[in-house]
Amino acid sequence: MRRVDLTLEPEGSFPVPTANGYQIYSAILSALDDVNKDISTRVHDSSIGSLTNSGLLGTFDGSRRDHHKRVICDETYNLKMGVADSRDQEVFQALADAFVFSDDTLELADGDFRVRDFASTNTTHAEILEDASEIVTQHDDTFEIEVHFETPTCVKESGEITSMFPHRGSVFRSLVRKWSSTIPDKRADELELAMTREDFEANLIEKPDAGTYETHSVLVNRGEDGGPILRQGFTIDCTYKFKDASEATRTAVTALALFSDYAGVGGFVSRGCGTVSVEVGR
Repeated sequence: MRRVDLTLEPEGSFPVPTANGYQIYSAILSALDDVNKDISTRVHDSSIGSLTNSGLLGTFDGSRRDHHKRVICDETYNLKMGVADSRDQEVFQALADAFVFSDDTLELADGDFRVRDFASTNTTHAEILEDASEIVTQHDDTFEIEVHFETPTCVKESGEITSMFPHRGSVFRSLVRKWSSTIPDKRADELELAMTREDFEANLIEKPDAGTYETHSVLVNRGEDGGPILRQGFTIDCTYKFKDASEATRTAVTALALFSDYAGVGGFVSRGCGTVSVEVGR
């Protein structure tokens, strides 16, 4: 798995959608298509959202256009991407080819961004479990996990209904499904986390920071007629505490929290949803 952080410099001042993850996703696919059409197609067709994309993070001005904001020409912007695909090296190499070696720009509808910096970290499921185990052995069961839901998070509950709250069962059930879907086949039995929604509900307590809570309606796709397909989500800072949890449960939950930095939380992560940052072991 890979996490890629881009620092972007706009070529001028221009409007972008308020929720710009969908537009950024299209621009990333276009850049990938220029260097490797097979990788671009695989990312687009992935059922698990193998690429996470935060959309633009930074400071903006207002715009006269509805549902838009304006990038500032002398500011820089961050774009966080995660690659949970089991063939992450291929995806990472294509991203590097597009934005580093080819000196490409990120081309949006109303303006372009030049990539100023490209940084990455990588890990594996096994290494995440080792890190989680070390954190658990270094702390008693009172340590907390802080999750900052940075972009609108859309956790699927039933049908097309998405959660509007960082409920422990919804969030960690989503993560355990992503974990199971991205484990290398040859190590599936060894790395599987046999956790259910009921396990998370019985062993965790969520403590959301009400002052940071916002709800969102986000463009995640377009229908055959070109009309917008929207999903509802939330952003918030939330702390998860353990309640009478075994060491095995604490290790599994901690591993899933660390994993979310790479895989995101919930659905539509490639379209700008579900980007998080996590602090554990405090």
